[in-house]
Amino acid sequence: QYDKAYFDKWYRSRTHRVRSPAQIARIVRFVLSSAEYVLDRPVRTVLDVGAGEGHWQPILKSLRPRVRYVGVEPSEYAVSRYGSRRGIQRGSVERLKDLNLHETVPEGFDLVISCGVLNYVPSRNFATAVAQIAAHVGGVAWLEVFTKDDDIEGDVEALEPRAARWYRDRFRAA
Repeated sequence: QYDKAYFDKWYRSRTHRVRSPAQIARIVRFVLSSAEYVLDRPVRTVLDVGAGEGHWQPILKSLRPRVRYVGVEPSEYAVSRYGSRRGIQRGSVERLKDLNLHETVPEGFDLVISCGVLNYVPSRNFATAVAQIAAHVGGVAWLEVFTKDDDIEGDVEALEPRAARWYRDRFRAA
């Protein structure tokens, strides 16, 4: 389902896209500077879980040319088109352990990003997904989720609406 048409609609179409390139750049700068504030040093390694086409990668590289970026994405289309150029490999949030990322960055990543992904993880798999993300955090995690009380735009058909407390409880447990 995450084919070229999906990415064209939600990432490039002026009518349907959720965020403009300028908005994405602002989010990346905000998350990067927040992580560096917490770490009290520059971010050196980034894991982007559900990277899509890797929109964060060129922005991160422009801000931190030496950053080591690893993207993980289930879309065969996105990985085949952008994988080698942007450092994206095929995988899913529920199966991070299969990718041997600890061999890449044994101490965990300075910044782990999961932007707009966890809302799509079925409730039965959520604890596993968050635990696998947590296992790769060596610094800061940016976990963007939307609750059932938020005004959500974009691909809402596959979302499982959940209360904010539901997310907080599971994040705390992880």
